[in-house]
Amino acid sequence: MSKSIGLVIVVTTISMTALLGGCGTNSSPAPHMAPKAMSSANNIGTTQPSQTAAVTGSSSEKAVAPEKNPTGDIPDTQAFVNYTSASGGYDLVVPEGWGRTIKGSDVIFQDKLNGVQVAVSQVSSQPTVTSANKNQAAELQKTGRAVTIKRVKQVNLSGGQAVLIAYDSNSVPDPVTGKQVRLENNRYLFYKNGKLATLTLWAPLGADNVDQWNRMSASFTWR
Repeated sequence: MSKSIGLVIVVTTISMTALLGGCGTNSSPAPHMAPKAMSSANNIGTTQPSQTAAVTGSSSEKAVAPEKNPTGDIPDTQAFVNYTSASGGYDLVVPEGWGRTIKGSDVIFQDKLNGVQVAVSQVSSQPTVTSANKNQAAELQKTGRAVTIKRVKQVNLSGGQAVLIAYDSNSVPDPVTGKQVRLENNRYLFYKNGKLATLTLWAPLGADNVDQWNRMSASFTWR
């Protein structure tokens, strides 16, 4: 009788051990968060304004106060280099030494709180001031971070006509401190044969980059 009881206890112990071991091997590890792909023209990077793309802001977000003495001036001595996108079919000059992220025909150049982005898309018609107000500017206000549209106008540049959308926005919050910076942005819409290149320049509001921004926007050409 005692042998039977002992056998039952041994079998039960082995069964429980197998069951617990099975539960352990079936448990899943915590999910690994893959890094985000480069955002499109409607959102962009750590300091880049939410335009572009992937990162969506809120129309109810409050505008942060501009920095009193903003950093972000591109030095007058800054060297520029030519950048060519074979897949996008365009050229422009950009500051030498800035960090670069490429995804197909799109590219982002960043240095601290300054940035340059080009995003290429297919469209059915050439943008106008009216259509840009209705579409791109409206989308910025809807999905960007506390976006204030300052003006939308047609401009004549070396690379041809473009529609300029000038606006202010909040930066994406710093991942560590949560701090945001008020940015000023110039967005140029270049069109050719069903392709739209959206060139966006941004820097802290109040930084003096007029000459450098003019140089970059004037350098954009279709290949």
